[in-house]
Amino acid sequence: MKIYTKTGDKGTTALFGGTRVPKHHLRIESYGTVDELNSWMGLIRDQKINNHYKDIIATIQDKLFTVGAVLATDPEKMVLKNGKERLNIEKISNADIELLEQEMDKMNESLPQMTHFILPGGHTTVSYCHIARTVCRRAERLASHLNENEPFEANVLSFINRLSDYLFVLSRKLSKDLNANEIKWIPEKKD
Repeated sequence: MKIYTKTGDKGTTALFGGTRVPKHHLRIESYGTVDELNSWMGLIRDQKINNHYKDIIATIQDKLFTVGAVLATDPEKMVLKNGKERLNIEKISNADIELLEQEMDKMNESLPQMTHFILPGGHTTVSYCHIARTVCRRAERLASHLNENEPFEANVLSFINRLSDYLFVLSRKLSKDLNANEIKWIPEKKD
């Protein structure tokens, strides 16, 4: 199998189902940003962090492929002529969202209460979490816009939203685990 097909040389690409759209189409931007997020998640997983976090991140990466598949499917071709769904994969479930919530709750138990916004940074691994969080928020904005025009399953947006929260809590937990300083944002007062 060749990696290059040359079918996109004129600036279009095919959705799952065969429909061709411009490479700058909102649907392509949406799942492309999810793909970018998945790469950042892999970079976090490659760091020297607790194996439990690595396992959770691997699970998240798997779910991000599911999210990408949903976003890459032409909604008009989601159901085949025989009535079956084109995507023969597990959907994003309530349990997937609950896993993120449970993991956040566990991490939060050992963290000090947050009283201020926190400046991203303090340790390279923590910074990777913040970058992934902001890419996740961008993916959420794009997917939300796409959903307004071409609705898809609701759990996809919920999962992306919860994932950005998870990444913030993970950044705080890793700050603690790695003995990195959390720098509070304290705005300067006007004279």
